[in-house]
Amino acid sequence: MSLEVRLQQRLGAFTLDVAFATKGQVTALFGPSGAGKSSVVAAVAGLSRPRQGRIAVSGRVLFDGTSVFVPPEARRIAVVFQEARLFPHMNVEDNLKFGWRRTPNKAAAAPITHVIELLGLELLLRRQPKALSGGEKSRVALGRALLAAPDMLLLDEPLAALDQPRREEILPYLEKLARETKLPMLYVSHQLDEVARLADEIVVLENGRVTAQGPVFDMLTELGAIAGIPPLGAVFDAIVSEHQDDGLTRLNFNGGVLFVPHLRQGVGIKVRVRLRAEDIMLALSEPFGISANNVLACTVTDIRMLGDHADVQLLCGTSKLVSRITEASRVRLKLEKGMSLFGVVKAVTVAREAG
Repeated sequence: MSLEVRLQQRLGAFTLDVAFATKGQVTALFGPSGAGKSSVVAAVAGLSRPRQGRIAVSGRVLFDGTSVFVPPEARRIAVVFQEARLFPHMNVEDNLKFGWRRTPNKAAAAPITHVIELLGLELLLRRQPKALSGGEKSRVALGRALLAAPDMLLLDEPLAALDQPRREEILPYLEKLARETKLPMLYVSHQLDEVARLADEIVVLENGRVTAQGPVFDMLTELGAIAGIPPLGAVFDAIVSEHQDDGLTRLNFNGGVLFVPHLRQGVGIKVRVRLRAEDIMLALSEPFGISANNVLACTVTDIRMLGDHADVQLLCGTSKLVSRITEASRVRLKLEKGMSLFGVVKAVTVAREAG
């Protein structure tokens, strides 16, 4: 899927002036509240008409200045908002089939069953919306959008209205959705952990303009400097290479090997791995006799001072990592760009199977 967006629009005192193009399956629009993310979604969906610009999805022009404006109902784009917006007088099954009944290319019974199973809705079909939890409502809203047979899915901060437990409940379904449907998605969020788990590419917005764009694997180590937020650490793909008798699973990646508690994924499966900046300790020589299972040889590529902390940018093979240490530790280790050292990884999160 390719998405091309160029927009210029005046919204009261706010000016939206963005331009980006992406080919990732899941593209995240990331930035603080008021950056213009939802305005971009409204324009792509056809819910607003910019003053000028161009929007094209996989070469199909949806908007081009004054000459082309495809109405929202003809764009084949489904939108999921913060609030589920379910019809209160319909049960879950009728809500799911609302969009399906109105699409010209109705899915057959088998795809409907697949969507219900994909989102774990089998036991909810007869319930009314008022009897659903926030996470369940979000899953129903996703299912309704999918059954409209869209060419693209827009998710406008779909988890923002949920508390942390409900967010953790719905994220695995979103990961499964991205992996199994291969449906192109534009995902709006200001939560970095959501972006790390779901996105292939990131577009950073601030004050109505694009300030950075790139693959998620490259961008996450840079966002602290770009957006003024604590670094997440690193995200990259790894391959399950072995399930060992000691209860650990061996993962191969572009920087070496990681060992994690036993995974259910079979050998050869690609998974997405996250390393938090706070979970990477630094050592000038290779440590022995420690409890950590993972020690990686790295090179320092940059050091950024943030008050009493330092974010140390690292290159491990071709994978970018970042370690957050105290300024006192940086001084004691006499860290400099170009130094070779070892990253001691205290914890590894396997976020999801990679597509």
